[in-house]
Amino acid sequence: MIRVIIAGLLMLSGLFVLGIATLGIFRFSTMLNRIHVAAKCDTLGALLMLSGLIVLSGWNVFSLKLLLVIIFLWLCNPAASHLVARAEVKTHPNINSICDYIDLTNENKNDDN
Repeated sequence: MIRVIIAGLLMLSGLFVLGIATLGIFRFSTMLNRIHVAAKCDTLGALLMLSGLIVLSGWNVFSLKLLLVIIFLWLCNPAASHLVARAEVKTHPNINSICDYIDLTNENKNDDN
């Protein structure tokens, strides 16, 4: 009974985080802000939802598979969001007028040598 309550609380909190992320995606105006909300909240919401499923199912092979999905999401989601944000910065013609960003690439540095 306690396991069901803990799993329910984890899954409800994951649902809350995913709902707030969905609201944030629609509320923010620029693409970079939307990517930030989607990356942060999607990773946390998926962690909470999958953790709730792990607690609910107990420790078995299914839980190990869910744990591997969590690890995969925690490794790939931030990297994918970073690549999408970089593509937006590189391809958007008026990015300087919309938001401030720091270009850390070597393309815009002055070469005095």
